[in-house]
Amino acid sequence: MVYYRKFQVKEVACLEFQGVRWNGRAALAPMAGVADKAFREICVKFGAGYTVTEMVSAKGLCMQDRKSRELLELSAAEHPAAAQIFGDDPVFMAKAAEKCLSFSPDVIDINMGCPAPKIAGNGGGCALMRQPELAQQIVAAVCRAVPIPVSVKMRVGWDAEHVNCVELAKRCEQAGAAMLTVHGRTKMQMYAPPVLPEPIAAVRRAVKIPVAANGEVTDGVSAAKLMEQTGCEAVMVGRGSLGRPWVFRQIEAYLADGTVLPEPPAQERMAVMLEHIERTCSYKGQKVAMLEARKHAAWYMKGIRGAAALRREICELKTLDELRAIAEKAIEAANAE
Repeated sequence: MVYYRKFQVKEVACLEFQGVRWNGRAALAPMAGVADKAFREICVKFGAGYTVTEMVSAKGLCMQDRKSRELLELSAAEHPAAAQIFGDDPVFMAKAAEKCLSFSPDVIDINMGCPAPKIAGNGGGCALMRQPELAQQIVAAVCRAVPIPVSVKMRVGWDAEHVNCVELAKRCEQAGAAMLTVHGRTKMQMYAPPVLPEPIAAVRRAVKIPVAANGEVTDGVSAAKLMEQTGCEAVMVGRGSLGRPWVFRQIEAYLADGTVLPEPPAQERMAVMLEHIERTCSYKGQKVAMLEARKHAAWYMKGIRGAAALRREICELKTLDELRAIAEKAIEAANAE
């Protein structure tokens, strides 16, 4: 065992299942509207050991929806990676999984954790936790349809009275799932505290396949703590990576020998931000990229002196040159402290 301050984490190799091996013990979560190809590539550059695409509608993909196909594009730099699909029909989910293969993912991931009303309200995402038999049928259908591993991302339950992640995890394993990720909140919590490590730990004890823990991982200390509390082999990072792709580097350093890496200085943060948005421009064009850059830039600015005033400028962003000018202002403000 290796001790990281008061947290104890098993000295294990990177998570591995059915020939897929993560390149680290922290993965980037499949955040809709955020974890696109550009952001995934930046996170991999900073140590993310595994990535998952934004969730894609199974029916939309089967109907040749252009946006669904764009969301599944993977670059050579980001493997191993999973393509994530959602839906509530085993037939459509199996067909969608087959279509995902043309994008060369290493894994097909099934979303059973999204709490958004437009997803869960239509039977997909977290709503499947209320129908464990259907969820099992979906996993089995997808496993039969593709020659690559299938994983499932779920929450601990629908609400505090229905924490059924152990039952669902067992059903997923029986249906052929090779790996699970469990977010330590119920659907009704959305993203409100607290994260519940006990149900995740119960899942880890109940199944033989690897399990990654998800929820409020923001640095190496919180990653080590969640791994120790749950017994999981790895963690998945969502909101803790927003404007902070270097969080993966921080996690791996802490898990390696307890090193606490500081937040990078403003100059480095702005350089990463610009590289991120430049990549987005190359993939989506400047017009679309700059609209998306507004939220990312605001996240990158968090904690920098004068960030409130800069965020007002960010809200009006239209060009990459404007973003470069804002970055220079941020660096000047930080250096003036």
